[in-house]
Amino acid sequence: MSTQPAAERETVLIRSARDVTELVNSGAARGSHAKMIVLLALGGIFLDAYDLTSLAYGITQIREEFGLSPAGAGAVTASISIGAILGAWLGGVLVDRLGRYRVFMADMLFFVVSAIGCALAPNAEVLIVFRFLMGIGVGMDIPVAMAFLAEFSRLRGKGSKGSRTASWSPAWYVATSGCYLVILALYFLLPDSQHDLLWRFTVGFGAVPAIVILLVRNKYMNESPSWAANQGDLERAARILRDSYGVNAVVAEDAERPKREPGSRASLHQFRTLFARRFRPRTVQALAVALAQTFSYNAVAYGLPIIIASLLGQGDLSTISASLVLNLVFAVTGGLLGMRLANSAGAWRMTFWGFAVQLTALVVLAVIGDPSSTAWVLLALFALGGFMFAQGGGPGANFMNFASLSYPTELRGTGIGFNQGTLRVGSTLSLFFFPVLSASFGTGVFWVIAAAPLLGMVALLAKRWEPVGYDADAVEHEYQQRLATPEPARG
Repeated sequence: MSTQPAAERETVLIRSARDVTELVNSGAARGSHAKMIVLLALGGIFLDAYDLTSLAYGITQIREEFGLSPAGAGAVTASISIGAILGAWLGGVLVDRLGRYRVFMADMLFFVVSAIGCALAPNAEVLIVFRFLMGIGVGMDIPVAMAFLAEFSRLRGKGSKGSRTASWSPAWYVATSGCYLVILALYFLLPDSQHDLLWRFTVGFGAVPAIVILLVRNKYMNESPSWAANQGDLERAARILRDSYGVNAVVAEDAERPKREPGSRASLHQFRTLFARRFRPRTVQALAVALAQTFSYNAVAYGLPIIIASLLGQGDLSTISASLVLNLVFAVTGGLLGMRLANSAGAWRMTFWGFAVQLTALVVLAVIGDPSSTAWVLLALFALGGFMFAQGGGPGANFMNFASLSYPTELRGTGIGFNQGTLRVGSTLSLFFFPVLSASFGTGVFWVIAAAPLLGMVALLAKRWEPVGYDADAVEHEYQQRLATPEPARG
């Protein structure tokens, strides 16, 4: 942020909500606090991924400690997704109604309480309850984090909306890798007799980054200026531009004021707007892409320790190490590539080819089945790595672009929340049924999972919609102006 006093910088007059959005989209508004808000939003994504991954390895210990059946283990694993469904649907509306800042802070409190509650759970029932509460926090966080990433970024170029919304992917995989690093560290720190407590320490550690974010919120976090302006509070939007961007923004005396009270338009009725004629095709496609990628990713990523253990036939240390390497070497690398290519290649192309690579990898895994030699084991591990790489750079990085950049500011939270809540229905089904399907079909389950990327490719071919570089606010502004302009009388 500029160190020049506000009074000495050039004054920027704000006459409408559109002026605020254009200022951010053009890249003219830059500031260190705005970059910190982006990093903190990514911190929320980090927590989402960490909390969702924290039991991927520990589910075996939990099953043994609480004497769970496969269905009981599925309930423990899926409880967080059930909470995330409700959290995303409700959180998306709250993000548009109450603002990004308030919902984000509430998320952090959810993460702290639920992480500690899971770590201290005396039985499976209590664990399920706190995992459910953790899921509500995760569900609420995705809409607010993605809204922050989109609304504190320029439209094109370096640090654009496309690249920053895609940056959620490497942040996610860094978190999953970090989770395995925590597990690995605890594996060596704890005596062998206490390895059954690994999952408790791992889950409880998730409260630490949330506490850090809460401690720094007063210095850096702020509301989205675009959201404040769209709610009619131009003075607040100008203040945020001054505080977070260093822009000497002043509201003009002749400024346009929306004919509504702050927060009055954001309600459950917003869900119907997602299926209005101008939004329906992109809403359906974004949802189809999200469902396809989440079903295959959850089945592979959250079942990764089980898959690796069956391939390697080794102990816990080999399973943890292989999971960590696959995430760091393949998934994080793919996510960074997807973020870098988001602007030049576009979300559609990256997502389509990502699905194609995933389909190939899953077919290879299905054909290999139970590897009978070291060469086949290495090929199977490479196919898993290829799947994770394609996920990170393709649908994993870009499905959020479809959900986040297809809607204007006043509808963005609801759009992301609807997408996230609904896709987590598929996520919950995959998390619940994967242990059952894996036990029934063995490696043949890869044929079932392969249907997901195939359907994702079909959904993309149905409509070649490119959200990266699309100015949804400008298009919506023009649409509203046309509605407000009376048609000329016909003679």
